[in-house]
Amino acid sequence: MYPIRFENLYYERIWGGRDLGNFRDNLPEGNIGESWDIACHPNGTGIVANGDFKGIRFDDLIKEYGDSLVGSKVSLEKLPLLIKLINSREKLSVQVHPGDEYAAKYEGDYGKTEAWYVVDAKPGATLIIGTKDCTKEQFETAIKSGEVEKYLNKIEVKKGDCFLINSGLIHAICEGVIIAEIQQNSDVTYRVYDYGRPREIHVEKALDVIKFNLQCKNLKGEEIAFDGYNKSLLCKSEYFGIEKLIIEKSLKDNSDEEKFDILTCIDGEGIIQGDGYFEKIKKGDSYLIPATLGNYEIRGQLTLLKSYAVV
Repeated sequence: MYPIRFENLYYERIWGGRDLGNFRDNLPEGNIGESWDIACHPNGTGIVANGDFKGIRFDDLIKEYGDSLVGSKVSLEKLPLLIKLINSREKLSVQVHPGDEYAAKYEGDYGKTEAWYVVDAKPGATLIIGTKDCTKEQFETAIKSGEVEKYLNKIEVKKGDCFLINSGLIHAICEGVIIAEIQQNSDVTYRVYDYGRPREIHVEKALDVIKFNLQCKNLKGEEIAFDGYNKSLLCKSEYFGIEKLIIEKSLKDNSDEEKFDILTCIDGEGIIQGDGYFEKIKKGDSYLIPATLGNYEIRGQLTLLKSYAVV
């Protein structure tokens, strides 16, 4: 086994931009809103881009290597996590995601709890996280009258901010940000409001699942200094955990036979090396760390998000 990188799966979106091209040289034409980087979902499955497995689909790799790839406590039927980069030139729709029970009943999919890490943000960039000063009835009336925005909790953000977006929490990414999104492996979204764009909205289902008392805060975590790097736990939900690793020289780590890890570089560059492999990693790259990889070392000056399923 070795650290596995997948081909970027790019998706053009009406609200997408070109900012991923600031650190990637493979951006296709168009307004690119999403890059699915660690993905094994019917709407997008990665193909290995490096090493001996190059050219193999992620789902086929799981079928062949099973627990040794994803871990002894991770389902082989459906990968629990999906990792994206999102770039917004315009506002995304105001939306909400269902929880597991509702999504299974009505969509045949997982629910969707996600976390956002702000990789880059233009001055004055904002996110919408939650509602304010309204009941379900007031919000429903506002949807019908086109006055939703007065009930939305809009906050200004900067590089390094991080938020846990639980299912049921109203949210929207606004203009001028690049977000690293760690989420349940689901593609279920209910749009509530779309700024007059001619796209389908899902008012009835959205109102079923919105939790109007749900809020979230900017996650920082307590930073602990080690020899050569600093580490903090940004969040640990019932679905996933995310650690932030600021590496100045090197970090030695080892895989967990119960579960895979994902390393996403959000700044700088370096290498991942171990027995028989040497992989470069730079801003925007994500690598799957197989459960049976064993000991490895990360060297360089870089900042990583280490995410993993809670098993």
